[in-house]
Amino acid sequence: MTRVGIGYDSHRFDTPGPLILGGVSIPFDKHLHGHSDGDAICHAVTDAILGAAGAGDIGEMFSDKDPANAGRDSIQMLGEAVKRIKANGFAVNQVDITVIAEAPRISQHRDAMRIKLSQALGVAVSAVSVKGKTNEGMGWIGRSEGIACIAVATISGG
Repeated sequence: MTRVGIGYDSHRFDTPGPLILGGVSIPFDKHLHGHSDGDAICHAVTDAILGAAGAGDIGEMFSDKDPANAGRDSIQMLGEAVKRIKANGFAVNQVDITVIAEAPRISQHRDAMRIKLSQALGVAVSAVSVKGKTNEGMGWIGRSEGIACIAVATISGG
């Protein structure tokens, strides 16, 4: 059986950098504010795979009320979510991610992100898609106040 999940995450910018996205440190003068390292890609993908498996969400697994999660590595959190769905008899097939930001540009970091994410997900690099889009200057993203990410994942098993 194939199941589909969708994940969304957004964080506002804060100073200083660097920016962590998809497990990759990107030279940038800002970072994403969050309880963990703020990696919005990993957070959206984590929710997508957990949702597909009916296995909760990132906030349930890694509460922002728990001091142990302060500054936590989101790639590691994604790996823990993969373990959770595997324990329920599921495996990740693929993920498709869209990053919505005015800056930085994602294209030059895409390959490194795909490698890091594929390792955490236990899939081939070809099963991970990362795309960057702008918000054409509109809204809070257009004003460069932060980043949003949308992820879709397919899993099989169960």
